[in-house]
Amino acid sequence: MEFITQTWHWSISGFLIGMVMLLLIYFGKTFGMSSNLRSLCAMTGAGRFIPFFDWDWKEQRWNLLVAFGAMLGGFLAVHFLNDPTNVSINPKTIEQLKVLGIDEPNGKLLPNALFDTTSPKSIFILIGGGFLIGFGSRYAGGCTSGHAISGLSNLQVPSLKAVIGFFIGGLIMAHFLLPLIF
Repeated sequence: MEFITQTWHWSISGFLIGMVMLLLIYFGKTFGMSSNLRSLCAMTGAGRFIPFFDWDWKEQRWNLLVAFGAMLGGFLAVHFLNDPTNVSINPKTIEQLKVLGIDEPNGKLLPNALFDTTSPKSIFILIGGGFLIGFGSRYAGGCTSGHAISGLSNLQVPSLKAVIGFFIGGLIMAHFLLPLIF
C-alpha cells in the first residue's frame, strides 16, 4: 500500500503515459477529456438542436470509460490514498501567494481563498473559470490533455500551437490576472 500512496517519480508516470499513447496510436484512437463532453451532449439528444452534437457518440464509448476512470481514481486517491505530506510547496510560492491574500494549503492541496464554496467571490471565480476553460477547449479544438499528450505525440502542428497558447495563457493568468483578482 505504501508504494501506491507515495509520490511517483516523473519518469515512471511519463513512461506509463507514453505506453498508453503508443497503444492508442496502434489502435487508431485519440485521447482528450473535453471530447467526452461532446459525447455526453450527443447521448442526451442535443444533436437535434445543435448540429455540432449530431454525431455517432458510440465510437467514443472507450473515452467515456477513461473519463469515468479518472473520476473514480480521483475519488479513491482523495479518500483512501491521500497523504498531503508527500506534496512540498516551494516556500517562495507560499510567500507569493500570501502577498495575494491566498492562504497556505496547510495539509490540503486547495487553498480556501480559491475553493471556498461559501464565498460569492470564489463561486464566481470557479464558475467563470469553468466557462472559460470550456470555451477555450472548444475554441482550441481540444483540451490541454488532448493537445499536449495526444496531439503532440502524433506530431500535429495545430496541437503544438495550442500548447504554446495554453502555456502563454497560463503565464498571463498567473503573473497578471491573478494579482488583479486578489
